This record gives sequence, C-alpha cells and structure tokens, in this order.
Amino acid sequence: MEPQALTVVHLTADDYEAVRAIWEAAGLPVKPGGRDSREQFVRQMAGDLQAVIGVKQGGELVGVVLTTHDGRKGWINRLAVRPEHRRKGIARRLIDEAERTLRAQGMQIIAALIEDGNAASLALFEQAGYSDFRGIHYLTKRDSDAV
Repeated sequence: MEPQALTVVHLTADDYEAVRAIWEAAGLPVKPGGRDSREQFVRQMAGDLQAVIGVKQGGELVGVVLTTHDGRKGWINRLAVRPEHRRKGIARRLIDEAERTLRAQGMQIIAALIEDGNAASLALFEQAGYSDFRGIHYLTKRDSDAV
C-alpha cells in the first residue's frame, strides 16, 4: 500500500483543537490559560498578521506552523509535526509554505526563534537556508507566566 499524499492547507480558527493537539503531541509548551487559549487563537486569526498552515495526510492533520509579521519582518513560529510523522519532509514543506505566505504579504526578511537544546529544529532551519544571527539577544517582558 502506497503512503497517502501530503496536502498543504491553510487553517482557520475552527481548527484550534487539532492544532493544539499537534502542539501537545510534539512536546511544544502550551499555555491554554494564556497565549494558547482558544480565545487568543481566534483573536489572532481575526487579523491579517497571522496565518496557520497545516499538512494533512489522508485527511489527518499531521503538522502545523504559524506565521506572523509586523509589516516589515516575518516570523515562523510553533512548527510542530506529530512524532510518528517526522523525518518525512513535512516540516520542510511547512517552512516552504510559510515562506511563500510571508513573501506574498511583502516580507523580505523571515526569521525563526529556536530554543537552546533543540538541535533537530536548528538543523532543519539551517538546511532550509537560515543562519544564526550572532549578536541578537531575545528579551521579553510578560504580563504573566500564562502568556
């Protein structure tokens, strides 16, 4: 039996549960009482600044990525693939579609943040042509630990 084809899809706020399930299955930190709540997801999807892209195999959502931008720089965020579907090119397809989406929105700079210790993601983005930008420090100021 041949493996089912992969299909890239743009998701909507109605796909929240499926997206969150992939984040959790992939081991991404999820803050359901804050930035990852259904309410925040719906709010973020309502604007033009965020897109949620998925890859389906046989109708099942197996990978997701978020894109955001500030009008001058695009960001690839929350890339996640179900563990049983890794090493099949799904993450690379998500990066490629995220780049197409951001370029269509006029972004000429695209960036991604990778947490320390995530060697697999770092290698993936380096293979996709991204390079470490030395001298940049990522600082945040948060209203609470939930966000």
